[in-house]
Amino acid sequence: MHTAWRCDTCGEVPPFHVAEHIGPEILESVLRRPAPSLDHLPLWCPWPLPPGWVVTGVGWAGDDRDGVRATALACSGPDPLLGGPADVVLIAEQPGVGLGTRFGGLPGLDCGNLVAEAQASGHAGPDAKIRAGGHHIPLWSVKSPGDRSAYVSEAQGMWLYAVAWPASAGYLLAEHVVLRDLSDGVPPELVYGAPSPCLHGRV
Repeated sequence: MHTAWRCDTCGEVPPFHVAEHIGPEILESVLRRPAPSLDHLPLWCPWPLPPGWVVTGVGWAGDDRDGVRATALACSGPDPLLGGPADVVLIAEQPGVGLGTRFGGLPGLDCGNLVAEAQASGHAGPDAKIRAGGHHIPLWSVKSPGDRSAYVSEAQGMWLYAVAWPASAGYLLAEHVVLRDLSDGVPPELVYGAPSPCLHGRV
């Protein structure tokens, strides 16, 4: 059965699913969904979580025919700059999926040209650095709508997006953030909160 979604701008894209609840059993269920046979698809999570932050949602893009081609994990906590509530979504995706650009409010299905523009804009270096999968990863800030900030990089052969609401919450990435791939094991100490509306596009 053909299950692709149709975007008026980008054409066919994999369907996106969001878990109704969040907890360790939900994460394990998502991690058991088959990814394309040649690829390992990470599910990134800040670990340890920044003070006051909790995991508030998980989603995936794909279908039974092609498997999971992108994952998204939402975290919520205090805005590091303004102190109000904030949300961050971390996305790992194969090229051509378009989930990260959708959440980032970016054009197209891939961000390669946006990263190239950011690198050529005269910056002395990346806008932020994190550690993911045991490697230091540079993050590049790309132009996004004013209500959010979007950062892009590549990790384990996949695009890595970090999208934050409000835009000031992107300063969280200026701190010492370490991402853990939950497919390597879900920490029993992980803290969960009420489902975030950001995975449904309601922020």
